[in-house]
Amino acid sequence: MKYWRETIAVTQRILIELLRRKRSLIFWSIFPISVLILNGMILAERAKLSMDRAFENAAPSTLVGAALFFSCLGGSVATVVAEREQQTLKRLFISPLSGMSYFLGIFLAHSCIGFGQTLLVYTIAGFWGATFKGSIFLGLIIIIMSIVAYVGLGFILGTQLARRTEDVNALVAAFGVPLLILGGVFLPSSLFPKTLLDIANFNPIYHMNEALLGVSAQNNTVSDIASHFQFLTVFSLVMVVGGWFSYRRMLMVEKRL
Repeated sequence: MKYWRETIAVTQRILIELLRRKRSLIFWSIFPISVLILNGMILAERAKLSMDRAFENAAPSTLVGAALFFSCLGGSVATVVAEREQQTLKRLFISPLSGMSYFLGIFLAHSCIGFGQTLLVYTIAGFWGATFKGSIFLGLIIIIMSIVAYVGLGFILGTQLARRTEDVNALVAAFGVPLLILGGVFLPSSLFPKTLLDIANFNPIYHMNEALLGVSAQNNTVSDIASHFQFLTVFSLVMVVGGWFSYRRMLMVEKRL
């Protein structure tokens, strides 16, 4: 119970700070909505799809690339860096709060943000007639694993490579934008040449996108997306373990300073 209470307390603090910074919340809402509408309109025109079909295909890619990527990965990097700059970690060492609770609290806070954006994206897509065709339970598992992977990777990048708040945007842009393009978020992977498709198989965003797109728009089952699902499962577990060890290493470094 102690860990649970501490985790909830950390989660509440981060979410309350986000609500106080209303501009960040507004931008995290505007960005996925605008990308969803642009992707849907482009697909409807260039692929000659009806509006409902276009938005059914645009929603999963928008969620994975425009929503979860920037809020869960970029947001967790920014949170870790800001906590170091504000000396929150120093105060952690003299408080009864455990490192495990702090780690889980940040993770849970960004998971809440991710689920909020999921509801936002699919609500807007629903206004254009889009429906979630496959298993909602399987879709939620894919979304949860995507959030886990992004937050874990955010801990790794935030603790190992980013030292100041100014580093966050450059770090996310340098690592993220090429992966988003190669993941089929802005361009359908069906347009990729074989060389890029071979490279994309090592890109976790590609597997997130293809798995969620298959379930959401094409009513695929686990067996239909087996390769994507297996890759995402292993990657999310590795990111959680890597994020935790990176976090522990950062705490040891901070204690010596």
